[in-house]
Amino acid sequence: MVMTTETAHRLHQKFPKKHNHYALRDFFQFNGDYGTITDWNDTRNVLTSEDFIIGLLEGLQEEVGDASAAIMYTVGLEWGKHDSLIFEAWFEREFAMSPRRANLMFLLETWWWPFISQGWGRWEVDMSDRKQGFMFINVFDSAVARTLGDVGKPVCHLYAGLFAGFFTEMVRKQLSCIEIQCYSMGETYCKFLLGSRERIDAASFWMNEGANARDIEKRLRAGEGGQ
Repeated sequence: MVMTTETAHRLHQKFPKKHNHYALRDFFQFNGDYGTITDWNDTRNVLTSEDFIIGLLEGLQEEVGDASAAIMYTVGLEWGKHDSLIFEAWFEREFAMSPRRANLMFLLETWWWPFISQGWGRWEVDMSDRKQGFMFINVFDSAVARTLGDVGKPVCHLYAGLFAGFFTEMVRKQLSCIEIQCYSMGETYCKFLLGSRERIDAASFWMNEGANARDIEKRLRAGEGGQ
């Protein structure tokens, strides 16, 4: 990452050991002279409207049809892989520690915090099934689902790809992800299943057969869906 005078966050020099950068004006640096918004991790941010999200998704749907879901997943996947590298760099810089030596929940909350502040929604990670090789992630107030509203099907393919890409890089193991419950299906929050490709394919099949998130959880915990 190249930092310039207009992108480097000035509070880094003023408060080099500061970690509680949770106020709006601490986390974001608004530079009116350059027209830029930089966050605490020296990442450039861009403001977009809900109309932009709708236009992007509807335009993609019009161009490629049902393949738009796979494209958004792939975009999220590459984003997640790339973001894991950026995250490792700023985590080590800020905490003087390798991410792999950090407490796992602290690590995950540290990774997702910038996404919350950027408007991607809060999350909740359920790791109770981690030893069985899968886990669930709940996202509240998804930017995509909130924008599209109740359309009767999962729409957060970008998030699913993002989780798959990030966790694949962090655990050095190929993982996949699928949204099994979505705000756009009339639910109160979005729910994602992260695990092996075999399990994700099984969950996708069950969903096509009419299973809901609770059915899928029950079947996975009963040992169905492979390893």
